[in-house]
Amino acid sequence: MKLLVSALEPSSNLHLKEVLKYTKDMELIGVFDKTLGTPLHDISEMAIMGVVDALIKIRWFFKVADELVTLAKDADKILLMDSSGFNLPLAKKLKEKYPEKEIIYYILPQVWASRPKRVEKLEKYCDKLLGILPFEVDYYPQGKVQYVGHPLLDEIDIHRNETQTKNVIAFMPGSRASEITRLMPIFLELRRKLGNDIRPLLVIPPSFSRNKIARLYRGNREFEVLRDTHEALRRSEFAFICSGTATLEAALIGVPFTLAYIAKKIDFFVGTKILGIKQVGLANIILSNYNHTTLHNELLQEEVNVDNLLQEYYNTDRDIFAQKAEELKTYLSHGSSENVAKIIMES
Repeated sequence: MKLLVSALEPSSNLHLKEVLKYTKDMELIGVFDKTLGTPLHDISEMAIMGVVDALIKIRWFFKVADELVTLAKDADKILLMDSSGFNLPLAKKLKEKYPEKEIIYYILPQVWASRPKRVEKLEKYCDKLLGILPFEVDYYPQGKVQYVGHPLLDEIDIHRNETQTKNVIAFMPGSRASEITRLMPIFLELRRKLGNDIRPLLVIPPSFSRNKIARLYRGNREFEVLRDTHEALRRSEFAFICSGTATLEAALIGVPFTLAYIAKKIDFFVGTKILGIKQVGLANIILSNYNHTTLHNELLQEEVNVDNLLQEYYNTDRDIFAQKAEELKTYLSHGSSENVAKIIMES
C-alpha cells in the first residue's frame, strides 16, 4: 500500500512510528520524519518560530500543499496527522481533486477547546476521523469520529522504583522560549530554596542547541540536565510542569506534579474570559470530562511563586494522586497504534 502522509510535528511522527509497527508492505510518501522513509520534505523544513517566520514561509507552505495534492494521485490512501492549520486546507484540496480517495485524520484538532467550526470541515473533507480522547466523539454530529485509544499508552513503558526517586524533583519549564523565560527565574529561586536536600532535574528539549540553552536557561548549571522527558519522570518523586502533553505523560508514569503556567496577559484573558477555558493541563481536561474531578493543582499567572510551589511539593496528597491517575488510565483504556494500523490497512 502507498500511503500519502502529512505529519509535520515531531510528536505526530513518534505516533506514526508506533502505527507502522503494525502495518505490512507500507510505502510512505509525503511529509514526515526522514527516519521513516524518503519524504518529499523532512519535518525539519516545516518548523516555524513566531509570526514573522510564518509569514515568510506562507507561500512555501502553499507550494508544499500543491505538491502533496499532485503526489496523492499515486496514493492508495491519505493520512493526515495533527497540524490542522496546514492539514485542514490540504484535506479540502485533496477531497476536491480525488473525491474517491479515502482521507483519514488521526490526532484531531482540539475543537473542544477552541474554533468548534472546524468540526464541519473535518466531517466534510475527511472519511474517517480517529480520536485519541474518548469525549471527542461527542463533538461530531455526523458520527464520523471513533475513539481509537491514546498513543501514549503504547509509547510509555516505564516502571518506577519509588525507593530510588526520594527527593528527586523534575523541573519542566516547557519548550517555547516565552514559557521558559517566564518560569526559569522562579524555578531557579525554588531550587535554591529547597537546598541541597533535593536532587533537581531540569528537562530541556533534545533539539535545543548550546547557544539556545545558554540564552534561555539562566542558572541551568544548578540542575542536572536531562533531554528525555520520560527518563526524568521515571527518576522523580515529584515534578513542576509548565503545561501540555507532559502533564498526561507524568500522570501515566505515576509522578505527582503541579502545573505552573504563566501566559501573556492578553492570551490568558482571551483563553479564560472569551474562550471559557477552565483547565490548562491535559490530564485535568480529560479527567474532568470523565468524572468531573481533577488530577492535580494548577497554579496560573501570579499564583506561580516560590511559596506556592513549595506548598505544592510538601502538601500534595500522593495517595489521592495515585488513585486519580488510575482513574485516568481506566478512562483512556488502551493504546491507539494497532487500531489505527488496522483502519489504514482495511481494503
